[in-house]
Amino acid sequence: MMRPLAAAKSEPGSAPEPVTFARRFSIEATRPSAAEIVALAELLAPGARVYLSAVPNLAASELVTAAAALRQAGLEPVAHIAARRFASAGQLHELLKGLRGEADMRRLLVIGGDVEASGPFADALAIIQQGCLREAGFEEIGIAAYPEGHANISPGRLEAALDEKIASITAQGLQAHIVNQFSFSPEGVLAWLRLLRGCGIATPVKVGMAGPTSVPALLRYAKRCGVAASLRGLMSGTASGLIGHLGPDRMIDVLAGASDLGDIAPHYFSFGGAVETARYACDAARGTQSPSRAMAQPN
Repeated sequence: MMRPLAAAKSEPGSAPEPVTFARRFSIEATRPSAAEIVALAELLAPGARVYLSAVPNLAASELVTAAAALRQAGLEPVAHIAARRFASAGQLHELLKGLRGEADMRRLLVIGGDVEASGPFADALAIIQQGCLREAGFEEIGIAAYPEGHANISPGRLEAALDEKIASITAQGLQAHIVNQFSFSPEGVLAWLRLLRGCGIATPVKVGMAGPTSVPALLRYAKRCGVAASLRGLMSGTASGLIGHLGPDRMIDVLAGASDLGDIAPHYFSFGGAVETARYACDAARGTQSPSRAMAQPN
């Protein structure tokens, strides 16, 4: 089975080729079954990062089991930790203990979680500051960002929170990376990345992209995740009549064609299924993705 090649480095200030940019991808999976984990291990390079999404009814034991299975399969599990879903600090620490001990997990993605806070952690920053993540054995913390804004958080607060999270992570001697909410506007993401770098934030960014997904599914997820505006732009004009699956080919092309964006890499949200997304990502890393799945260019 062919595997993605190792990433090639570009010269400082130069723009990477699309295939070079596409090689350093990570993907998200929601409740992957044992069969899906086996399939992912056959498709992905050893050590590829697979993020485990936080869903409201996911038991801690189920998350730990999935993470351990990914680790055993030779992949790198990264769990989403949703701050507002913990009823107590003890519940968080028990989960961290299981992830570290049973799955040898070293990386987390800490998010707020779109529910009302009922426990001790009001937001992701509270987990970062009070969760004793370094003491629990973790080395790298991912944080969320929103190029198209957030329905419940003002732009000013989003910017301040990003700075505060990075500062807190760094002060604890941990590494930080950013995972941004997926978007369907390459130009919008490019402008956001340039603004980020212009503000002096050099933190690595995993650029959120929707994996190959049917149009009806994309519509549902875009509305739920607050990115409907960029999807409407994608679906305007001739794109409105598309059927089948869409993928983020144009996003890859635009970002790969830009220079001075620092450390960025694709991060695929697997709305069409983790295995299908992994196949697409591997094909993109070889430059062999199917044109029928390409994201159409809006007029």
